Amino acid sequence: MENKKHEILEEEKYEKQGCNCNDARDDKIAELEILKQSVEDKSKQAQDFYDQLLRLKADFENYRKRSEKEKKDYLEWGKEKILLKQLSIDDILQQALKSAKEGNNMESIIIGLELINKEFSKMLKEEGVEEIQCEKFDPNICEALEQVESEAEDETILEVYQKGYKINGKLIRTTKVKVAKNIKK
Repeated sequence: MENKKHEILEEEKYEKQGCNCNDARDDKIAELEILKQSVEDKSKQAQDFYDQLLRLKADFENYRKRSEKEKKDYLEWGKEKILLKQLSIDDILQQALKSAKEGNNMESIIIGLELINKEFSKMLKEEGVEEIQCEKFDPNICEALEQVESEAEDETILEVYQKGYKINGKLIRTTKVKVAKNIKK
């Protein structure tokens, strides 16, 4: 009887442990399911991020191409604008040439050349081009082609060989000049 009691106690103990094993197994299975679900969620999220990245890449590529096309279009438009202005100068040149061929009137030729000069200067001014004015040599805006001894102060500009220009404040061509070197020194 004692033996029987002991066996029953052992069976109960084993069943309790088995129950605990089943509970632990069930807990592990539940935990595994949670982890699987988490991995699936993260995988979906990673796929979403990858899709967004591909769309952003395509959007950026389209933006870059569109920007390049707009830049090209603006340059063409700018060329067209300048060329239209130059066509009016060409018209005046043709009229002056016709006038010069028809007669020997030097005054009409001079008037034609002055008109051309005036029209061209007007076009340059409209485009933001301004002539550089300087009386003293400034190496930032002038280029000395010749230096001659003179009674004038050092670095006085004696002659301008070629005018210099700025466009919207930016130097585009230096003034080429003859500069004085004082002989009294």
